[in-house]
Amino acid sequence: ERKKERKKERKKERKKQKKAERGYSYSMMSELSGVPLGTIQKIFSGETTHPRYDTLMALEKLFQDPPALHENYAYSTKHAGTCTVDDYYALPEDQRRELIDGTFYDMSAPSVLHQRICGEIYRQFSNYILEQGGKCLPLMSPLDVQLDRDNKTMVQPDMIVLCENQEEKLCSWGIYGAPDFVLEVLSPSTKKKDCFKKLSKYADAGVLEYWILDPYQKKLLVYFFEEDVIYPRICGLSQPVPVNIYHGELLIDFSHLASWLS
Repeated sequence: ERKKERKKERKKERKKQKKAERGYSYSMMSELSGVPLGTIQKIFSGETTHPRYDTLMALEKLFQDPPALHENYAYSTKHAGTCTVDDYYALPEDQRRELIDGTFYDMSAPSVLHQRICGEIYRQFSNYILEQGGKCLPLMSPLDVQLDRDNKTMVQPDMIVLCENQEEKLCSWGIYGAPDFVLEVLSPSTKKKDCFKKLSKYADAGVLEYWILDPYQKKLLVYFFEEDVIYPRICGLSQPVPVNIYHGELLIDFSHLASWLS
């Protein structure tokens, strides 16, 4: 019995070593092997000491040379920069990813706080548009936006407002082209992508205004690309913030959010 336990421990250590060598994250291992993410985390943390045989075999294939990939991860054999919208649509339904310049980026499920923030800002935009009899259309994620109208980029902003050229941009599957306004609410896993990669993509694609809300620092970065400035206006959440595409007539009140973030 002790021999079996020692053998199992050695196997587990070899898997950890291989994981480190290949640079696998737990989410990558899940997608490569088809084993649920939670199961993998429990195995490697030691919480699950006796995994099922088929689970062990699936992970064993992952650490072969070369690894035997799960069929759902076939698209990942493509090099970064070469993936297309066809690959995006071929993803399994339970996988959330964005495609930017031919490269896939993971999207974790949003937290309750994240959804409350997006919903509150969406509500204020929607109420203002209804009250003013406006034509603009506010929409929340999940929503596909084929930002550059090419086959290399498909993003899912947290919230958008579409005003101009609705007839040609609004499709049954999502948005074809650049929205007028975009909001992204930061999380630790998306901060770098939202603040750098997507910032340049939105500016180049023709988005007029881009808001980045950091709930951890309680700060809002406002980019208005119609102005010849490359730096954002940095706002706290203690005062209402004017929306530039409405010439400052719409003020977004963050007082509800402040209590959620305390």
